[in-house]
Amino acid sequence: MEQKPARARIIDAAHRLMLTIGLARATTKEIAKAAGCSEAALYKHFPSKEELFVVVLKERLPKVDGILKRLIADPGEGERTVERNLTEIVREAALFYEQSFPIAASLYAEPRLRDRHNATMRELGTGPHVPIRGVDAYLRAEQSAGRVRADADTYAAASLLLGACAQRAFAYAATETGEPPQSLDAFAGSVARTVLRGIGDQTGPGAGQPTGSASQPSTPASSSARTASGAAEPRTD
Repeated sequence: MEQKPARARIIDAAHRLMLTIGLARATTKEIAKAAGCSEAALYKHFPSKEELFVVVLKERLPKVDGILKRLIADPGEGERTVERNLTEIVREAALFYEQSFPIAASLYAEPRLRDRHNATMRELGTGPHVPIRGVDAYLRAEQSAGRVRADADTYAAASLLLGACAQRAFAYAATETGEPPQSLDAFAGSVARTVLRGIGDQTGPGAGQPTGSASQPSTPASSSARTASGAAEPRTD
């Protein structure tokens, strides 16, 4: 079998080691050894371990940014509803955080490494905040298209959406099953619908609201839930 190019072997080795022993302990020396090349050869392709980490995220993990770029350019592509778009974003983001959390978690045990890593992320113009900005940009595109309410706080909605995805990645490890209570698809649909109820223009085209549901009154349970949570958004149903 023909051997992969050195760059691909390095990325594969970095991905494997970062998943199994964490970013902090995955040194460039160990990565080069696992890739079957010298450390000098690794640095010919990647100036730093941080830049290699960014490439691993982009090329080996679920690609949230690709979905966002497509949806920002054409939110209603193929007559897709907002609910369908948000469900796709949530599903891919949940997978991304599930796979990236074990890699990056070790950074927070070593402040100096964390600070160096964050400084490099700033230089590269990337970091955990970028997907939030991307979802915000998508929701603002939907505002312009009239499918998200004009008064909706799109940045807060983006933060809530991705926050739920990140939380799913680690919140259930100590439960009896060690697994989330919902399947990934059920989780994605539920989060998308919940966020959309707060920001969606339910009367506009493509909002994702089932036919006839806009005229249904709120149940006492849903009204009390809103009161208990202190929600300040106006009713849209």
